[in-house]
Amino acid sequence: MSEEKRPERRLLDAGRATRTMRWVMAIMLFLTVLAAALGLGALAASRALDRQLAGRLTIELVEPNPIARDHDAAQVLAMARGDRNVAAARPVDPARLAKLLQPWLGAIGNDPDLPMPVLIDLDLHDASDLAVAALARRIHAIVPAARLDRHAAWMAPVTGFMNLLLGLAAGIVLLLALATGTVVVLAARAGLETHRDTIEIMHMLGSTDVQVARLFQRRIARDTAIGGAVGGIAALAVTALVGTRLAGLGSALASGATLGPGGWIALAAIPFLFVGLATLAARIAVLRTLGAKL
Repeated sequence: MSEEKRPERRLLDAGRATRTMRWVMAIMLFLTVLAAALGLGALAASRALDRQLAGRLTIELVEPNPIARDHDAAQVLAMARGDRNVAAARPVDPARLAKLLQPWLGAIGNDPDLPMPVLIDLDLHDASDLAVAALARRIHAIVPAARLDRHAAWMAPVTGFMNLLLGLAAGIVLLLALATGTVVVLAARAGLETHRDTIEIMHMLGSTDVQVARLFQRRIARDTAIGGAVGGIAALAVTALVGTRLAGLGSALASGATLGPGGWIALAAIPFLFVGLATLAARIAVLRTLGAKL
């Protein structure tokens, strides 16, 4: 074993170059895990938003006459509760509506003489366009002036933004993986050029290209593992801190962006994947360079 360690130290000594390699890998892994956390958080938020808004719509009844308004609301509510496609139908509390309008109306929103619309929230089993259109026809047959708002429609820009973040994060992860492979290739080739004479002596003593490549890939895998552990742990700590702050905001969308067990497992697996990538890149680079030049 000592005989194996000596040529490895000779080819890739534990000097400044090795320390630089470890720091570069730590930075790469730190950025990669953060980018992956961003993508996974955006994916989780998008799915949570879809679960909350899928099949949900609101009926708005605007009628200045309170008696006619209450009559229309009762009819629409009875029809909706009797519809097989409606999972739940519930009127919005007028006090809650007044609170929502308070930033625009102020205290006047609580005035009983102020005509307020009636809002009825519906949860549908089938939220397809055909099913919603059929329900809209039945509602308009009762109240022609009724308006239907699909929650998914007005939240579509937010969902699109989440998907954009997911795509950007995936692209950043791929670019960082490519950059890591490039760094490993350059480091392996630099080591070969630096110790060209030593490698030629090893060849004359009977060492094969595969044996030389194993020395490089073993040391690069070790440096990547050390740097990846430092960068990965730091990135996981930052992700946990951000997740805690998001959970404390009290926002349903922000809370949905927090990672579950699957997301944490995926982030923890990234350093191991990068070690495998670095080892493979080092092996390919060394074998190709040795076959072409030495």
